[in-house]
Amino acid sequence: MVDWQDLHFFSVLAHAGSLSAAARELGVDHVTVGRRVSSLEKALSLRLIERLPRSTILTREGKAIAALTEQIAGQIQTLERKAKGYSASAVETVRVSASPAVAARLIAPHVMGFHREHPGITLVLSGASHNVALDRGEAEIAIRLSRPQDPNLLIRRIGVMRFALYATPEYATKPSADWTFIGYDPALEHITQQVWLKTLLAGRPIVFQASDLFGQQEAARAGLGAVVLPHFMGDNDTALVRLATNLAPPTRDIWLVTYPDLKRSAAIRASMDFLTQTISRQCPTATSSS
Repeated sequence: MVDWQDLHFFSVLAHAGSLSAAARELGVDHVTVGRRVSSLEKALSLRLIERLPRSTILTREGKAIAALTEQIAGQIQTLERKAKGYSASAVETVRVSASPAVAARLIAPHVMGFHREHPGITLVLSGASHNVALDRGEAEIAIRLSRPQDPNLLIRRIGVMRFALYATPEYATKPSADWTFIGYDPALEHITQQVWLKTLLAGRPIVFQASDLFGQQEAARAGLGAVVLPHFMGDNDTALVRLATNLAPPTRDIWLVTYPDLKRSAAIRASMDFLTQTISRQCPTATSSS
């Protein structure tokens, strides 16, 4: 008989590409992953992987079994989503994924009110710089800055993130020709606000790069240069002021994403309402007339 846990471990391994990567994703040691895969190989009487020093390669049979386990995993995730949607439990855990800045500055400061209204719901908030895989059960709700293309998802536009250029008041007194800039590291040059920043340079240098907005903000607070931040970060920082620019700053839509099956759950609906109201209040889709 095939052990379903063995199939799950093998599916993760096939996706991760190595025993160590699969172990990190599963929260176990690589020996456990290897033992589970060996158990599956024995049950199926097939060699599924080639064990190399730094990677794991699927055999031809392994690739075929991996494709089947992917289908099985998808069906199990669908089953779990439907079960969660039908659940009427008053006690629930809802996992929410968002970018680090959105999680820390838009959502986390307001969870006290949510907890007061819904003491039976525990929010698990993950500030992730990558898009979590909802279809693999990594979260029930995701807040994203780009619209997903999966037609099976429930997708709502719940806000607009607006940006501006910021620096310390002392730095703002410098002639604009002498400004230097703070931006993302090269791996994130495609980010909307980074593309806009590069149009402002006009030969002026980026003197510091960081992979997250928090590091960039702290460098700007120290007086190193000008930084592009969302309004909800820059406007609420008393150490920074907005700088005027000739080019209009960019915006990014904020999307709430989940699976329709989950909407049947009262906990999911309450969490969605909280996220929608919290984010739309701070990042409204329409600009103020003032």
